[in-house]
Formats: sequence, C-alpha cells, structure tokens
Amino acid sequence: MNFFDSTCQESPRCDELFGICDDQNGKKAYTSVDDNSKWVATVINKKKIELIFTAIDACVITGDQHPGRGRCDGMLTSHEHIFFVELKDKASDWITDAIDQLESTVQFFLEEHSLAQYRHKKAFACNKRRPHFQEIDQETQLKWFRSYGVRLDVQAEVIVI
Repeated sequence: MNFFDSTCQESPRCDELFGICDDQNGKKAYTSVDDNSKWVATVINKKKIELIFTAIDACVITGDQHPGRGRCDGMLTSHEHIFFVELKDKASDWITDAIDQLESTVQFFLEEHSLAQYRHKKAFACNKRRPHFQEIDQETQLKWFRSYGVRLDVQAEVIVI
C-alpha cells in the first residue's frame, strides 16, 4: 500500500486557511477553500507551507481492503510535516473510535514507509460538532509518542508550524 500514490493526492496547496471535508457519502475526503460550512477540520497555515493532501480512506485503502481494520480519512504532508487526520461529525462517543482509526493508519503507514524524514509528526482527531481542543490523558499521549514518535491531538484545527 502506497501512502504517496499520486492518484490519491491533490495538487499541493499553500493557502493560509483551508478546510478538510468529508461529505459522509462513501467517497474520499478532500480539501477546500470554499464553503467553510463543509469543513470538518480547519488548516491554519500562516507560513503558507506547500502541503499535499492524500485521501487515505476510500483511496490509499479502499473499503474492501483490510476489513475490520480502521483507517483515517487523510494526511497532509510537506518536506518536514506529516499530519494524519480523522474527520468526525458526531455529538458524542467519537474520540476512542477516532484515535483507534488514527492508530491503525499509523501502523499501516509504518509497515510500508518511515516517519524519520519528518520533523513535525501529528495525528489529529477532528470533529465538526466538537471543534475545540479536548484533553487526552497523559498516558495515551505518552504511549503514542513512545510507540510511533507521533503526537496526538483532539481538535478541529490543524495548525502548521
């Protein structure tokens, strides 16, 4: 499985502000600068770093591949950044599921690729209905960082530093 398959990637974008959308229709997630009511995650890119969005669910990993194993919606990459992003639109009981999907995706990624080249490595669980930062217990944070070298955030803003 190739997480850098060009058929699953959008053209690079360096917008200061854009959204990541999932229309919940079985199709792949995508980015947009229009209609922020569709944005599940908001990407804040003040330095205008060139980012590539890759649709993971419904593209890199299709529905019939690895049944029963989760995958996140997409990832943003640059020369120094890799951000895995799971998009939710639920009022409650979503964080554990989102984190499980992110963890499964990071494991898939590490079976085929390395994270060594990236300086900034994060996984974001984003929810349109719960956009503000939600604290994750330190044990989970520490487990993620020790296991994968990836920081985990639960918030609807993906801030590119």
